[in-house]
Amino acid sequence: MAGKPPQSDPVQDAPQVAGPKHAAAGLPAVGHSLRMAQQQMGVKRTALTLLRVNQKDGFDCPGCAWPEPEHRHTAEFCENGAKAVAEEATLRRVTPDFFAAHTVADLATRSGYWLGQQGRLTQPMYLAEGAERYEAVPWERAFDIIAEELTGLASPDEALFYTSGRTSNEAAFLYQLFAREFGTNNLPDCSNMCHESSGSALNETIGIGKGSVLLEDLYKADLIIVAGQNPGTNHPRMLSALEKAKAGGAKIITVNPLPEAGMERFKNPQTPQGMFKGAALTDLFLQIRIGGDQALFRLLNKLILAESDSASGAGSGAVDQAFIDEHTHGYEEFTEAARAADWDETLTATGLTREQIDEALRMVLASERTIVCWAMGLTQHKHSVPTIREVVNFLLLRGNIGRPGAGVCPVRGHSNVQGDRTMGIFERPAPAFLDALEKEFGFAPPRGHGYDVVRAIRAMRDDKAKVFFAMGGNFVSASPDTEVTEAAMRRARLTVHVSTKLNRSHAVTGARALILPTLGRTERDLQGGGEQFVTVEDSMGMVHASRGRLEPASEHLLSEPAIVSRLARRVLGDESRTPWEEFEKDYATVRDRIARVIPGFEDFNARVADPNGFALPHAPRDERRFPTATGKANFTAAPVEYPKLPKGRLLLQTLRSHDQYNTTIYGLDDRYRGIKNGRRVVLVNPEDARELGLADGSYTDLVGEWKDGVERRAPGFRVVHYPTARGCAAAYYPETNVLVPLDATADTSNTPASKSVVVRLEQSAAN
Repeated sequence: MAGKPPQSDPVQDAPQVAGPKHAAAGLPAVGHSLRMAQQQMGVKRTALTLLRVNQKDGFDCPGCAWPEPEHRHTAEFCENGAKAVAEEATLRRVTPDFFAAHTVADLATRSGYWLGQQGRLTQPMYLAEGAERYEAVPWERAFDIIAEELTGLASPDEALFYTSGRTSNEAAFLYQLFAREFGTNNLPDCSNMCHESSGSALNETIGIGKGSVLLEDLYKADLIIVAGQNPGTNHPRMLSALEKAKAGGAKIITVNPLPEAGMERFKNPQTPQGMFKGAALTDLFLQIRIGGDQALFRLLNKLILAESDSASGAGSGAVDQAFIDEHTHGYEEFTEAARAADWDETLTATGLTREQIDEALRMVLASERTIVCWAMGLTQHKHSVPTIREVVNFLLLRGNIGRPGAGVCPVRGHSNVQGDRTMGIFERPAPAFLDALEKEFGFAPPRGHGYDVVRAIRAMRDDKAKVFFAMGGNFVSASPDTEVTEAAMRRARLTVHVSTKLNRSHAVTGARALILPTLGRTERDLQGGGEQFVTVEDSMGMVHASRGRLEPASEHLLSEPAIVSRLARRVLGDESRTPWEEFEKDYATVRDRIARVIPGFEDFNARVADPNGFALPHAPRDERRFPTATGKANFTAAPVEYPKLPKGRLLLQTLRSHDQYNTTIYGLDDRYRGIKNGRRVVLVNPEDARELGLADGSYTDLVGEWKDGVERRAPGFRVVHYPTARGCAAAYYPETNVLVPLDATADTSNTPASKSVVVRLEQSAAN
C-alpha cells in the first residue's frame, strides 16, 4: 500500500552526519529505490511500472538523458530513475479540496520537498487577481484567460514561453511553432541554465552544439576523462557504461573538486559480483580547485606540444599533424598561447601537484582514443565557454574527434533537454530554421532574438514582459538570485505552469495565475486518432519513442501537445493556417512536419518505428566535416582565467544531493556524502574550517560577495568538515540559489555562474 503525504514539513535543523561513502549503487540503492517507489505507488504498481522504464516498448525515464544500450536489462533503470518514476506514477492526488485548505501564502511557506510529496495535480486551477486561493476552472475557461492576456499585450515580445527538458519532441515543436506564429522568439529554456556554455563552445569550434560520441564509443576508448560531473547521483546509468569501458581496458581520469562515491567504485546491481564487490572506476583522481579546469587543459596542451617537439617525441604521434593540417584552423595562434602556459599559475589555479599533472600526461599520451565527458562543473562559471573550447583544443591536438572511441561528451541532465533545442526551443534561432518554418507553415516568423532565462527575469523585473508561460519545470527554484527572480515573477500580469506536480513556482505568482495539469511520461495518451506515443532525443543524439501505459492520474488531464494545440486555436483563431486540431488528434502528423523542417528527421515516422530508434546525423563524428564559419574545426586561444579568492573567503559550488533531481527533492538524505535528515549543510575542507574558526557541527550563514555590493545571505547552514579541495565549499541548490547574482553569468552563453560563488561564512543565529 502506498504511503500518505506528509501533513507538515519535516524538521531539518539537526542533520545527522557521517563520513562519505566510497562506493555507489549495490544493495543499498536497490533497497532505497524499492522503498521509495512502494511509498508512492504500492507494491503491484511499482513492479508493473518500473519494468517498463527505458524498455523498447515502454516509456523513457523522465529523469536524466543518458542513452539506453541496444540490449536492455529487465531492470533498465537506476535509483534516481526509480525515484523520478515513482514521483510521477504516485497514487497521491492534489485535488481542488487541497487548494481550498491551503492559501497561496501558506504554500509559499512550505518546502519544495513537502509540496512535491503531495501528489499529482488533477484539475486546472486558477488564482484570480486579489484571491487567496486557487480554484478549479474548466479547460476552456483557462484557455480564455490566457488568450485574454496574450491578445491584450502591446507586443508579442511581452510574453515569455519557457520550456523544461521533460517536454517531448512533438510538444516542443508545437510549442515553438505557436510562440513564433504568435510573434515572438522569447523561448527561454532550462538549457540556458546548464549546457548553454557547451553549445556555445562546440558550435564555434566543431560546428554543432552537441556531443560527438555514441554509447558504443565509450566501450572503444582507451582513456575517458570525467570532468566536473558526478554520475553516481546525476547520471547513475553512466556508471554501467564506465564499468564496461574499464573491462575493455579503458583508463579513467576523474577531475572534480569533491571525491564522489560513484567514481570511486560502482557496485552494479545487475550482477551478483557487482552487487557486493563492485568495480573500481577511477585510475587517477585530480581533485581540482573550483574553476581551474581551463588552466589544467591548457597546461596539458603545452606538455603535449613539448612532447611532440622533443627528440623522444619526434614521430611518436604526440600530435596528430595530418589531422590538424587537413581538418583544423587557428593552430598557430593556439600553439602560441599553449606554449605560454605557466606551471606555477596552473598549480595555483588547480590546486594540483606537478606529479599529478605529469601522471595525467602519461595517461593521455598512452591513449590513442580519448573521450572527455563533462557536466555543470565545467559549464557554470564566468569562463565556462573558453574552458570547453580548451577541452576541444585538447582533443583536436591528437585527432580525437571524428573517429571511434574518441570525442566530446557533454552529459545532459534532463531526458529531452537536447531534443527540445533540436526542435527549435531557442531564443536565437538559426535563419535556416526560420526559413524552413516559413516555407512549411506559410507565416513569417520573427527574426529578432528573444530572451534567454536571465534576460527573461530582467524583462519581468523591468516590466518589459507581462505574461510568463512555463511548459513544465520549476522556474522560480531553478533560477539564480532567488529574491530577484521571485520579485520579477510577482510583477507579471499572468503566470501559467503546465505541470504534473506542485512546486514552488505555483506559489510565486503574477497578478493572476493558472496551473494546467498534464499527462506524465508513464501515462497512456489517447487522442482522437487513437493511442499516441511521443519521442525524445538522448544526450548522444539518439531519437526513440516513448509510450506510457498507466491510466492517467485524472480524467481532467490533457497532454502537452493537446494543451498547446488548443491554446493556439484559441489565441490565433481562424487566421492561423496551421492544422492545430489535426496535430492534437494524431502526433504522427506533427512528426511529418518535423521531418520537413528539421534536417536529420527525414522519414521520421518510419524510422522511429525501429525499437532502437535512430541516430541524428553529426558531421564531425560521421565524416570529419566541421560546419563552422571556417569550414574546419577551430582551435582557439583565450586567456587563461580562474576564480581568485579574497583572504578569508571560500569558493562555493551549488550541487544536488543524492535524494534530488534538479529542483525535485525526493528525500532529505545525501547517502553517498554521509548526510541524513537535512539539506542546509555546507561542506568545507577541515583545514579551511580550522583557519576560519568553524567547528564541525557549528552553524553559519553563507553570505555571497559580488561586485554589485548587494548582500545575498543564506542563513543557518550546518558546517560539515568534508574532503573538498582547499579553498572550496559546496552546498545544495535551490537553497543556495539566493547567493547567485542574476548578472553573474558565463561570457558568451549567459549561463548563471552557480559553480563559483565567492562567499564568507558568518556565525549563524542558529548557534
